[in-house]
Amino acid sequence: MRIGLLTEGGYPYVGGEGGVWCDRLVRGLDGHEFDVYAFSAGQAQEDAGWVELPPQVRRVRTAPLWAAEEDGVVHGRRARRRFTEHYGELAAALCTSAQPGAAEKPGTAEADRFANALHGLAELARDEGGLVAALRSEHAVRALERACRAPGARRAAREARVSDLLTVADHLERALRPLSLDWYEEDGLGAVDLCHAASGGIAALPGLLARHFFGVPLLVTEYGVRLRTHYLTRPDASPAVRSLLAAFHGLLTAETYHAASYLVPGNAHARRWQERCGADRTKLRTIHPGLDATPFARFGEDRRAEEREKSAKREKQEKPETREHAEPHTLVWLGRVEPARDLVSLLHAFAEVRAAEPGTRLRIVGRPSGPEGEAYLGHCRALAAQLFPDEADGPHAVGRNPVSFEELGGPGAETSADVHAGATVTVLSSVVEGFPVGLIEAMFCGRATVSTDVGAVVEVIGGTGLVVPPRNPRALAEACVSLLRDPERRARLGAAARARALELFGVEQNVAAFRGLYLETVARTPVRRPVLDGDGDPQPFAAPAEAHVPGHWTEPTPRAVPTWAVETPEPVTETVR
Repeated sequence: MRIGLLTEGGYPYVGGEGGVWCDRLVRGLDGHEFDVYAFSAGQAQEDAGWVELPPQVRRVRTAPLWAAEEDGVVHGRRARRRFTEHYGELAAALCTSAQPGAAEKPGTAEADRFANALHGLAELARDEGGLVAALRSEHAVRALERACRAPGARRAAREARVSDLLTVADHLERALRPLSLDWYEEDGLGAVDLCHAASGGIAALPGLLARHFFGVPLLVTEYGVRLRTHYLTRPDASPAVRSLLAAFHGLLTAETYHAASYLVPGNAHARRWQERCGADRTKLRTIHPGLDATPFARFGEDRRAEEREKSAKREKQEKPETREHAEPHTLVWLGRVEPARDLVSLLHAFAEVRAAEPGTRLRIVGRPSGPEGEAYLGHCRALAAQLFPDEADGPHAVGRNPVSFEELGGPGAETSADVHAGATVTVLSSVVEGFPVGLIEAMFCGRATVSTDVGAVVEVIGGTGLVVPPRNPRALAEACVSLLRDPERRARLGAAARARALELFGVEQNVAAFRGLYLETVARTPVRRPVLDGDGDPQPFAAPAEAHVPGHWTEPTPRAVPTWAVETPEPVTETVR
């Protein structure tokens, strides 16, 4: 089978979102061929290069959506008329569509209008060689303005100013850049048996066009729902900009969900969001991300014997009054440093843990995420210095703060397995979380965990760890102290966590699930070959014309059965006496 893998800002580049699981998937399915079609996230990502590709990757084609050069295509009068018509229809769908996924789903009329306009623009780009200049032209802005001022447009669209129209037109130009690519040929995406989009949104757009032009089935994986991300972005934009952009991404998501043969959420949290955004439940197949358990195997197997030995030793030698002289405990937090991880609550919780267990230490291991993360890390360092002034044994000794801020690959070139191996308890304090990979790594190491109840945490942890409400330092501290004081419970939870992780979140389970889904998708897809007659000549009218017209009305409906053919039971009457 030949798979067209569609990625955005990830595989095959060295750094990027989703690159690791894509690499594991490709390497695990060595019986298939892969053509990778990738959008890069920036110049720095392109300069970093690609990961080492396995032999089953036969072709890689990339496109930088963060920058688009003029293609030199000058449209004639007829092409300009076609562009204005299709772009105007797309803009009209944005101005009249309800907010999808929030309170109600987009209507069928708006969805069909958007799909027809999108496919019309794609056909124009294919015929003329590109749309870069047209999407940046004054014709696009004027078409958007006419749609906003037309009768029936929503209030937010009618109130759009010129600056708002320019902002929306610029965003649409960036989002529609995939239409101008030369990927949609018989020897390109037309040659694959299945398109697999590694995320929703713009990454799935080439898959939509491959399905439109060649009938290639589409499979979409979402470990984080892109539409939800778009709802949470641009908080400082005007209501008109937010409304129009939300309508665009909502309609694009609705069309993707409608066209896809299957949707693959990575967890129940993402699945609920997909259903809220209009996904058909019959198309949903949950497949958890697969992690390689090999780097954590040694620590996970050694942990149970180590905990039993420590427990027995403490029961024999340790007395309540000498407990403070026992081996110090270590709490570990591992992840990206950003406000959503709520390290402030963790530090306040650790102050209470330190008061109950004076020898405990806290390791915060991770790098800041962008400029906002840098500022947040500085704030957390200052808070730690304020909460835990340097402690010293005497007037001439140097104090040591119980909180350390570190990065992976620091002293001793530590890996995430090394960090979790040195933890007594692994802590997650986030207020926003998707799929908690760090928790699974701790589970592979056989560590007990304390986590906040966000995202897919409960789904991952099950009954193998403690879960507390987010933004509640006292509850977080009490859960940590309860585990620090009970080594037998830690060992029991750690062993159960490792068994659960190996059963549900190994890379083998992920690869096997996708292998079966690939086969099921292709088996349900009609063969894309022309129908031939007895002499081997194609039959031009073998398929009805309406099968090629986009629109939700083309979906098969149950055949009507005449009433005389329906067997109805005779009513049973009772005699009342």
